[in-house]
Amino acid sequence: MIRLFDQHTIRKIKELEGVWDFHGEGEDKLYKMPVPGCWEQHPQFNTYRGKGIYSKKLQISENGSLRLEFKGISHTGDVYFDGEHIAHHYNAFTPFSTIVKDVKKGEHEIKVLVDNSFGEHSALHLPNDYYTYGGITRPVSLAAISDTYIKNIRFKPYLKEGIWNADVEITLHNISADIARVSLRSKLEAYEIKTDTIEVPGEGEVTVSLKQEYQAVEAWSNENPRLYELNTILYIEDEPVDDLIERVGFRTVEIEGTKIKLNGKEIFLKGFNRHEDYAVVGCAIPLQLMIQDMDIMQDMGVNALRTCHYPNDERFLDLCDERGILVWEENHARGLLLKDMQNPNFDKQCEDCIREMIVNHYNHPSIIIWGILNECASETEEGREKYKMQYEQIKSLDNSRPTTSATCRHLTDITLDLPDIVSFNMYSGWYKDVPVKDTNDKEIAWIKEAGGEGKPIIVSEFGAAAIYGYRDRSRCKWSEERQADIIEENLKVYMNDDNISGIFIWQFADCRVTEEGEWFTTRARCHNNKGVVDEYRRPKIAYDVIKKYLSLK
Repeated sequence: MIRLFDQHTIRKIKELEGVWDFHGEGEDKLYKMPVPGCWEQHPQFNTYRGKGIYSKKLQISENGSLRLEFKGISHTGDVYFDGEHIAHHYNAFTPFSTIVKDVKKGEHEIKVLVDNSFGEHSALHLPNDYYTYGGITRPVSLAAISDTYIKNIRFKPYLKEGIWNADVEITLHNISADIARVSLRSKLEAYEIKTDTIEVPGEGEVTVSLKQEYQAVEAWSNENPRLYELNTILYIEDEPVDDLIERVGFRTVEIEGTKIKLNGKEIFLKGFNRHEDYAVVGCAIPLQLMIQDMDIMQDMGVNALRTCHYPNDERFLDLCDERGILVWEENHARGLLLKDMQNPNFDKQCEDCIREMIVNHYNHPSIIIWGILNECASETEEGREKYKMQYEQIKSLDNSRPTTSATCRHLTDITLDLPDIVSFNMYSGWYKDVPVKDTNDKEIAWIKEAGGEGKPIIVSEFGAAAIYGYRDRSRCKWSEERQADIIEENLKVYMNDDNISGIFIWQFADCRVTEEGEWFTTRARCHNNKGVVDEYRRPKIAYDVIKKYLSLK
């Protein structure tokens, strides 16, 4: 399943999930691997780091051009069609597509060289506090396309004199050498927009900007997550040749002083940080387990989620749209020192990740915050320039959502004037036995002096570790009792501080960490054990404590 709704009724599309042939680089032995999936699921590759090759035979029934889309390859993919290299992509967490022209009907072969190794070529994937899996980890699709097709749609809702309006931008791509003359019809419920003839240059693109007033629609909110399908059809000489359906919602996100407002109403964010990681499937989480995660978190009373520390699978974002869960989605960069940020590939790989995240996820009404650079070198002048550059890129792509970044550079961060929202990670009671209120008061006072005055403040991480099943009446660290105590003390403070607009508990579920580097030395079992449930989603004592407190606000 690619999305939780059908995006096409005209364009013929085929999902390529199933069993693919696989072998490690330099090996002859073939294995059968599931796609989507992580190669770590196989006993011969459960700690494999390097390159592997996936291949699949296809039967194409008609002559024509194809669009091949990968929702996620971890972390680098090189794609070949009948032996010809057709695409290269870096970053496990953003989708990419490529066009294959003039394909003849009959049998063809796709090969994908996947690399999950660490090195200078990978500025954002490095030994870290979560695991870099290998494989084709998200869905793959193959579509037969016309020479001119709908590449992308952006739907930007806004209120004008109390009535919902929207700017609709539709990007058309022409893969032929000749000028294409087309027209569009875009329909949402009873509201329809039609265009005159549009000329799309040969081997070029055109973006068409449309405006529409919608008088009788409902706003999307966390209490009433009302969604609509925007159905756009492309015509050539009055014949429909392509279509794209986007699911959208009418809502606004604004910062008013120190408050975050959704549709003009102040909101307080209550949620978890959640990694895409599950004990037996790695990061290739199937829909039924995504739904289980959502059910568990909503049972505890969340209204928000942070996609630490990378863009999430669109099917999970679809669930957030459907259930009214407010999302902070961020680019892929976590815990990088200045030397890491000076990797010659860093700027380009961050730029690509931000662009692909926003272009592909723009229409999700659940996403209300864009984030960047979790716990990176924000205390340095060189780091500040990189923060500034990334915030500016986001605003150039989308000025309808506020920005933030989670900092742990306490009392030293020099970037707090740059984002719309100031966010900080604080583990009072875990790494240091300090009073939560005293530490919080000191942090808030410093934030206001260091550029955050007059801005909303979010506690983006807090929590403690516990080994599932380890109980101890002395309530020592690593016991479930101590984890519950620390989380409760933090919740009491943060949920009763008028300076704070949201809280994100670290973290929802235990997740695997890399053995390379030094993370394993402070992570028992080679897992980050700060989950409120373990990697199999078995609840710890803190589960009921959180459920109690989140229900109070």
